[in-house]
Amino acid sequence: MTMKFFYRITGQGLRLQMLALLAGMLLFTSCAELGRIAEGMGGERPLTEYEVINGLREALIIGSDSAATTLGRLDGYYGNPQLRIGLPPEAAVITNNLSYIPGGEALVQNVVQRINRAAEDAARQAAPVFRTAILNMTIRDGFEILRGENDAATNYLMNQTYDELYRLFRPRIQQSTEKELVGSISAADAWNTLTGQWNNVANSTVGRLAGFQAVDVDLDDYLTVQALNGLFTKLAEEEAKIRQEPAARVTALLRRVFGYAV
Repeated sequence: MTMKFFYRITGQGLRLQMLALLAGMLLFTSCAELGRIAEGMGGERPLTEYEVINGLREALIIGSDSAATTLGRLDGYYGNPQLRIGLPPEAAVITNNLSYIPGGEALVQNVVQRINRAAEDAARQAAPVFRTAILNMTIRDGFEILRGENDAATNYLMNQTYDELYRLFRPRIQQSTEKELVGSISAADAWNTLTGQWNNVANSTVGRLAGFQAVDVDLDDYLTVQALNGLFTKLAEEEAKIRQEPAARVTALLRRVFGYAV
């Protein structure tokens, strides 16, 4: 009787131990599964290809829109000492010899202001051009850019799209230089007046004896290059903000992508 009771107790105890072990395994499995679910809901899970490419596209679209809007305002170029567009280098001979031109200094200031106004006018049209280029970014490009320097996305965009942007942007610059601004005078008119007066001096007998050279510059080409350089510079600033400043990540996707990259 005692022995049977002992075996019964022992068998029951074994069953209880097995049940406890099974319960523990189930509990462990459930915790692991919950952990995987929690991990999948956010936190440290790896970025997906979709998140990377769309996060970078979103960052570039926000940055390029901001750059175009900022530079497209009155004094966007002219009021920014770092981005203000000066006269073409070929025109240095004019500024160095202003005394030979009646009202030369005023003419130069007038031209500088007007060519910057032309660039500001054209910059307002730049955002859609950038947007089209941004949407062509590949997933591989996206991961390389995410791991790159603070201006990696801007450099990518410049390297991949500069020629196309130039072709699309130059007609807008030309329209702007020919557009009548203050006093019904366009930037092209002001430039032609300045260079015309100078070239009269350079081509005169006195000018030839002095070794002066006439100035013949493609103003639209010069302005297109300078305006695009300004846009890319501004875009690089916007990209750096998004990478470095959490407050600049204005959407959940930007916070996810660039927060993970830090």
